[in-house]
Amino acid sequence: MGAMVPVELKLLMAAVIIGLIQIGWAAAAGGGGERNTAWLLGPRDDPKPVGVVAGRLNRALTNFLETFPLFAAALLACDVAGKFGPLTYWGAILYVVGRLLFVPIYAAGLPVVRTLVWTAAMVGIVMVIVAFFQ
Repeated sequence: MGAMVPVELKLLMAAVIIGLIQIGWAAAAGGGGERNTAWLLGPRDDPKPVGVVAGRLNRALTNFLETFPLFAAALLACDVAGKFGPLTYWGAILYVVGRLLFVPIYAAGLPVVRTLVWTAAMVGIVMVIVAFFQ
């Protein structure tokens, strides 16, 4: 049997899955209106407007693509340095749960809750970074 995979690395993979779902959701929401099938299948050289929810999903995806590399780098650095412990465990949970909740909350247009959930995810990354330096 293979070695046990730390929970933190399982959560890293969960974050990858969240990212893939976000890509699909944003792409699916980007159709309709002026964004017809021909445009969607083409090179998309001429930008077309998106609806409100599709715009939110695109911005949420952009935000994920900004934060995920930081989370992954910090978590992998802790793994290599042998620094997994309570801070990395809870930090990874905060990040993944925060990112999981962020997208539907953002798509629904709930501004204050969205900011609180985003902040929780950022605190998760900071916790992992702090663990590395302990």
